[in-house]
Amino acid sequence: MTLRKSGSVLALAALLASCGSGSGSNNNVSLPGGGGASPTPSPTSTACSLRNRQLWAFDQINEWYLFPETLPASLDPAPYSSVQDYIDALTATARGQGRDRFFTYITSIAEENAFLNSGATAGFGIRLNYDSSASRVFILDAFEGAPALAAGLDRGGELLAIGTSTANLQTVTSLFAQGGAGAVSDALGPSTEGTSRVLRFRDAAGVETTTTISKANYAIQPVSPRYGVQIIDNGGTQVGYVNLRTFIDSAEQQLRDAFLQFRNAGVTELVIDLRYNGGGLVRTAELFNDLLGRERFTNQVQSITRFRASKSSQNETRNFQPRTESVAPTRIAFITTGSSASASELVINAMIPYHDANMALVGSDTFGKPVGQIGLDRAACDDRIRILAFATENADGNANYFDGLASSLTNSCQAADDISRPLGDPAEASTASALGFLSGAACTPISGVLDGAIASTSRAPTGRSQALSEPRELLMPAQPTPAQREVPGSF
Repeated sequence: MTLRKSGSVLALAALLASCGSGSGSNNNVSLPGGGGASPTPSPTSTACSLRNRQLWAFDQINEWYLFPETLPASLDPAPYSSVQDYIDALTATARGQGRDRFFTYITSIAEENAFLNSGATAGFGIRLNYDSSASRVFILDAFEGAPALAAGLDRGGELLAIGTSTANLQTVTSLFAQGGAGAVSDALGPSTEGTSRVLRFRDAAGVETTTTISKANYAIQPVSPRYGVQIIDNGGTQVGYVNLRTFIDSAEQQLRDAFLQFRNAGVTELVIDLRYNGGGLVRTAELFNDLLGRERFTNQVQSITRFRASKSSQNETRNFQPRTESVAPTRIAFITTGSSASASELVINAMIPYHDANMALVGSDTFGKPVGQIGLDRAACDDRIRILAFATENADGNANYFDGLASSLTNSCQAADDISRPLGDPAEASTASALGFLSGAACTPISGVLDGAIASTSRAPTGRSQALSEPRELLMPAQPTPAQREVPGSF
């Protein structure tokens, strides 16, 4: 069973795939509320050869892809050395049109399920970005319960050198000279428990430390227990602040608890910080919108999911379902960057028809992903293919924000991501600008790149580079884990 995702992104549709053959396997498909009968699976036993896996991927894409007119009628897999390379070739036309920026990919069923269910992954537990012009790597966040935070690495720090021992430490500057950001990512090693590295870093206070850290298994908490939920006094008005790292199952109770706290405190003005949130499960995004919809009625549209014409029986309209914890916002400021994608954008887009005059994007423009993936499984090979298969639109029909959401809103406020201060600090640049919008202060609308800002990423949530011009980017490996797709920049 897998989930419908809105993007790096992303929410669940239950799609149970048979092992199938490379040419014409059937899948038992069940989409929540999608309607229509499920075909009967016809499993057959096949070896998990590269060619059979590639042909299986072709069949699934050919059946479900949102833009079928862009697919080749056939494509020999022989020249391609991996399943992903073949998938990239199949989707090249839509990618050239800016509609599929490596959103269709192959991943591990076991690894993705572990992350989507509880945030389980392995690593140091930090989120990194880099300035290629200055050959520097910065720490944007550190995850609770992981090795890095325990060793003193946290937001505002800078990574200076990496090695497998103190004898072979290489400076970040030299790694950039050898192979750019990819060399830095490679030097940090694979995302496997027990991988050990010597790291030299400078913390936010300017203190340099050299220490050995081993990667460990841990669970990313979607809402940080340190800063993720706050009630901020904004000139006498109580403002609810919530920072969501990723849309996964374990976020749901945390979000309910946060909004119950806001409701009990009488909060109606909100800062919702999605600045690095690459997406996740659609159903978690739908819950988030329900929590923002105390005053909404169950006959009011939250979002509409649309598949290709041949799969229109799976189309679904999701109305609001107010919860006992829901609040009735009067003003909302969403903090975003170019790393805010998919499910993050779904939440914001759903609010526009109801709150546009009283809401704003703050920071920089979002990534631009009004489309999402379904997951199809081939359990015998631990293969899950994520296929770009649907578009989401709001109650006004807006589903065309491939260039980001800023132009869809009446209000936006340009602001930098100030890593010299903690997330949620009222003096941090984006948080301060969000609070300013709520109190009626004037601001400069979002337009283009912030010079020198650690604001957004020119890298898709899948990890492949995009042709954007921003000076700082989230660090991503060439082959990201499920956690790194959904929490871009994490190591």
